[in-house]
Amino acid sequence: MKTISFDNHYKDKLLSIPLFADLPVYLQNDIIKKLDFKLYEINEHTVILEQGDVCCNLYILLEGTLEVNIVDANGNEILIEHIEAPRAFATPHLFKKDNRFPATFKTLKKSVLLTATKDSTFGLISNYPDILKNFLCVSGNCNICTTMRLDVLSRKTIRERILVYLMKRVENGSSIVKLTHTITQLAEYINVTRPALSTEFNKMEKEGIIRRKENNYIELNMKVITKLL
Repeated sequence: MKTISFDNHYKDKLLSIPLFADLPVYLQNDIIKKLDFKLYEINEHTVILEQGDVCCNLYILLEGTLEVNIVDANGNEILIEHIEAPRAFATPHLFKKDNRFPATFKTLKKSVLLTATKDSTFGLISNYPDILKNFLCVSGNCNICTTMRLDVLSRKTIRERILVYLMKRVENGSSIVKLTHTITQLAEYINVTRPALSTEFNKMEKEGIIRRKENNYIELNMKVITKLL
């Protein structure tokens, strides 16, 4: 990681994230003044935080993409999500008693990371109710990916697990979903074998439940899927 200078470009990025967005100008200026932070440029395919590390800072990805993986009890690496900049991440762990990261964070391309000290972050959220409210909202949203996976794994059949996984990635009323996991990663994510997963995908396509398209996009037959779930 290489330390870089903070300029107006990165200032705009920082103040655009949900944690600091839509705040009064005076408050935005106080954030820059009172937040004790550093800025780093990081090469692609670099692990920046490892599963089990202690969370000592507020982490904000200003540019780039992170891959988030966990290693399960069997030693399998499981893809949880991709984080796109600009976004704060791992915020729920900053003030937890057991504040170790449950996952590993790795850059997929050249990225810019801002880290702010725990004390300066606490000073902001304790003195400004608007920032505290945003912090609680952001922390709650960070738990969504965990809840999402638990919902998938609670389903009994492979078909149900696949469909719940796909449906949770539908955006803005669209019926098209981009599959971000490879087949191997998805099999690990929903806890089934790769052959069983491939077989079920083929069956659903023959039955008209899904239609696979180019570039890992999948078209969902929403009418049918709604009845199945």
